[in-house]
Amino acid sequence: MRGVLAAAAVSLIITLLGTPIAIRILVRQGYGQLIRDDGPTTHQTKRGTPTMGGAVIIIAVLCGYLAAHLVLRDKSPTAPALLVLFLMTGLGLVGFLDDYIKVSKQRSLGLRSKAKLAGQSVVALVFAIGALRFEDYRGFSPASTEISFIRDTGFQLGTIGFIVFAYLMIAATSNGVNLTDGLDGLATGASAMVAGAFVLIGIWQSGNSCLPNPAVPQPQCYETPAPLDLAIVAAAVMGACFGFLWWNASPAKIFMGDTGSLALGGVIAGLAITTRTELLLILLGGLFVLITVSVIVQVGFFKLTKRRVFRMAPLQHHFELVGWQEVTIVIRFWIIAGLFVAGGLGVFYAEWVAGV
Repeated sequence: MRGVLAAAAVSLIITLLGTPIAIRILVRQGYGQLIRDDGPTTHQTKRGTPTMGGAVIIIAVLCGYLAAHLVLRDKSPTAPALLVLFLMTGLGLVGFLDDYIKVSKQRSLGLRSKAKLAGQSVVALVFAIGALRFEDYRGFSPASTEISFIRDTGFQLGTIGFIVFAYLMIAATSNGVNLTDGLDGLATGASAMVAGAFVLIGIWQSGNSCLPNPAVPQPQCYETPAPLDLAIVAAAVMGACFGFLWWNASPAKIFMGDTGSLALGGVIAGLAITTRTELLLILLGGLFVLITVSVIVQVGFFKLTKRRVFRMAPLQHHFELVGWQEVTIVIRFWIIAGLFVAGGLGVFYAEWVAGV
């Protein structure tokens, strides 16, 4: 628990105190957000707000994790945690390049779609392959070739099947967070809640590990390698998001950009894969799913009928055009995100409550 608290505290302090420094640097460089002309007119006031703030989140998470292991001198970093951090940093770098091209060349198009997809694919594939190859002393790898819900289900994908599944899951989650990042603080707050859920999941799995432990008489033990170290990663992400939210809440002084949204989506997907809760992420990240589905429905329905289901997609912009205030939308969507997270944790703990 000391490591979890240290990671959360250090990452929180770094984003809380470091973000204003990043704002000044970005303003001096003129790296401001570009706003779509076809978006809600209220967003035009945000033009020029510093972006690429996700870099601060990434640095804070890495420093928080390092600080936790300086506190836990007898504990070394583990392969599952390092792989998740690699996934976060790699996708964040792809997002940073995309953001940098946008602001430096003052165009709405950053990386070409093929280049961006290639970068995301390389990072995701390296993570997926590494997650199967690095085994601990018990012979458990960071990821399993079985599809998991609250643990492995027994449904085998095989090596190739898992790599494809992991790639699709990482792409879906990172793009889901990216689509959610359309209003001040929305994606940051929702990501903090999901990360908080993985803190609790990792701690619970650590206390009920399948390693011999006479204090754990229950049969429903977990075979997750290094769950406490994964909880430390999740705590660092949660702390970094809360600190960044201080400056990202409406009216936002800085945006995370693709740097932050791709990184947060990646770390959330990585935590789900390594904690064996892949399908549970659909519920834990329910807000991201809803917003992604709104875009799919909008595009698909328009191609079929030339008509729109929503006034604008993603979903949060529909409510803006209906007349809701931005702060109202963000708070209500946070409530929805919190309900999804609570429901996901309830499902995770259900087998223990029921005593099955």
